[in-house]
Amino acid sequence: MSNSQSASSPTELKRSLKARHLMMISLGGTIGTGLFLASGGAIHSAGPGGALVAYAVIGIMVYYLMTSLAEMAAFMPVAGSFRVYASKFVDPSFGFAIGWNYWYNWAITIAAELAAVVLIMKFWFPDSPSIIWSAIALITMFLINYMSVKGFGEAEFWFAMIKVVTVVIFLITGVLIILGIMGGKDPIGFSNFTMGEGPFNGGFFTILGVFMAAGFSFQGTELLGVTAGESEDPEKNIPKAIRSVFWRIILFYILAIFVIGMIIPFTDSRLLSEDVAVSPFTLVFERAGLAFAASIMNAIILSSVLSAGNSGMYASTRMLWDLARDGKAPKFLGKLDKRGVPVNALIVTSLVGCVAFLASFFGDGVVYIWLLNASGMAGFVTWVGIAIAHYRFRKAYAAQGLDMNALPFRAKGFPFGPIFALVLCLIIIIGQGYQAFSSDGIDWNSMFVSYIGLILFFALWLGYKIKHKTKIIPLEECDLKSK
Repeated sequence: MSNSQSASSPTELKRSLKARHLMMISLGGTIGTGLFLASGGAIHSAGPGGALVAYAVIGIMVYYLMTSLAEMAAFMPVAGSFRVYASKFVDPSFGFAIGWNYWYNWAITIAAELAAVVLIMKFWFPDSPSIIWSAIALITMFLINYMSVKGFGEAEFWFAMIKVVTVVIFLITGVLIILGIMGGKDPIGFSNFTMGEGPFNGGFFTILGVFMAAGFSFQGTELLGVTAGESEDPEKNIPKAIRSVFWRIILFYILAIFVIGMIIPFTDSRLLSEDVAVSPFTLVFERAGLAFAASIMNAIILSSVLSAGNSGMYASTRMLWDLARDGKAPKFLGKLDKRGVPVNALIVTSLVGCVAFLASFFGDGVVYIWLLNASGMAGFVTWVGIAIAHYRFRKAYAAQGLDMNALPFRAKGFPFGPIFALVLCLIIIIGQGYQAFSSDGIDWNSMFVSYIGLILFFALWLGYKIKHKTKIIPLEECDLKSK
């Protein structure tokens, strides 16, 4: 059945997400621990100039990816999003692999966020049992998703609002410090930005490493595509939310990295720490003389982690439900309750995340580390899938003689946009294992760990292709009608 059918039907998701929800979901997807914590390591490794270049290039790539997704989501607003597009415009086996890859990615991310919650709460309660905080976090995420899609949207709206206000205050504070108005010192100028080997440090491979870190930071922006199946007026609201992603990336990431690079010398070893007490944001706020900066940032990072876990649970649940409805997952996972929530898929996803988290307590967490490594590659694979699906969608649209002006939204820069995103994502994927190569030879264990996510994806893709004998769909036969 189609997502466009009556929202009161017990087999259909409810279109309860409003434009303001979508705006904040798209914004919240780009702001998290990648900005609050990982940005310091990027600046330390590549220098402030190298970090700016890496984040700017990845930001442009994400902009093209999201506008590609917006074009397809506005034309065909379904909860399966890029899984459906990959199946209809490329190959059913490709869509099958993309769907399970995405579900797995976010289910394991839930486990990672539970582990992060424990570390954050230990900042305030160092002697408390870890399992208490992870259980509270898991139950909170589950209940937010169990209530209704509107409840999820409201929770994400306020989680994102906290992050937005924090970054705005940080940027204002940083500018005042640079100008010498706060912090009790003279204007800083560019002395920290250009000191030593700055503003660029370490060469090409260092920037490549920052590319990967930046890519991880931006993962989650594609979540907007999944919300298309539950959005009010998706033809208008999805493109509207996605169009502003680029400017948000510029404002929040580029300006924040610039401010950090201006105030904190990139040679400062504290930038490498993942401890909230010495996060770049904490260091800047402390320099401004703001008391309790570490505790405030810890609370804000806690809200970011809960937001990421909450979004991950939503995205993976909807993808699993869509797979089941399409006959690519057990049938019982495709059922909705009377409120339009896929409860069975939610329970299974939560259990998988819980089991993955518990794996971190056994065998020195080796299994958990392997799961995280496999998950880390999955986000970039999803982006590759979006780029390929959009390229094929536009080619099929033209091949079938349809009017381009009839598209609800058109992505700018075609075909450069999806090709640029595809090439850059492939470079990042291939570059994941570059550290396994050294003058002493190849570290095969490190190589395997780096690419296990890619191995799993190809196993899903080829396994389905061999079993069902699927082929790449000719452009003239791509399904552009059913929605």
